[in-house]
Amino acid sequence: MATTNDLKNGLVLNLDNQLWQVLEFQHVKPGKGPAFVRTKLKSVTSGKIIDKTFNAGTKVETANVDRRDMQYLYHDGTDYVFMDSEDYDQVNISAALVGDAANYMLENQQLQVSFHEGTPLSVELPPSVELTIAQTDPGLQGDRSTGGSKPATLETGYEIQVPLFLEEGTKVKVDTRSGDYLGRVK
Repeated sequence: MATTNDLKNGLVLNLDNQLWQVLEFQHVKPGKGPAFVRTKLKSVTSGKIIDKTFNAGTKVETANVDRRDMQYLYHDGTDYVFMDSEDYDQVNISAALVGDAANYMLENQQLQVSFHEGTPLSVELPPSVELTIAQTDPGLQGDRSTGGSKPATLETGYEIQVPLFLEEGTKVKVDTRSGDYLGRVK
C-alpha cells in the first residue's frame, strides 16, 4: 500500500483488480477546499487511458511489477519467444502484447520485459535502435540531404521515411517511440 503522495510516473497501481500504470500525476492545492491528486492512468492489459482524481493522502494499492532483462530469440507463429538472461528460462509472449515493439526487434536483441505475478505485461524497447535499410529506391542526381524523403524498408520489415540520399545497406538510427529516422550510424 502507498498513498497518493508516493505516486510517480511508471508506477503500477491495482485498482478494482485491474492494473493501471501512472502516466502523469499532479498534486493540486486549491485556495478553498482539500488538496487532491489528478492522474492520467493507462490500463496495462488493454492500453485504455483514463483520468482519475484522488483525495490527497488516500491509500492506493500498488502492484509488484518485476522488470527483467530478456533476449528476443525468434518469432514462432503468433508468439514471440524470449529468454531470461539470468536463468535461461524461455517465455512465449503473444503478438498482441508485444505490439509495435515487433517493428524494431531483431533476433538476439536485449530488451526489458515487465511481469506481474509471473504474467508478462509489456515489452520495453530502448528509446532508439540501429537497423539496416533492406530496400529503398535509389536516389536521383541532384537529391540533397535537406530536400524531401522517401520510404525505406528496414531489416525487420518495417517501413519508415528517410532522406533521399540514403541507399540500401545503410545503417540508421530509429526512434522506437515515434518511428522517426534520427540519423545515419557510422
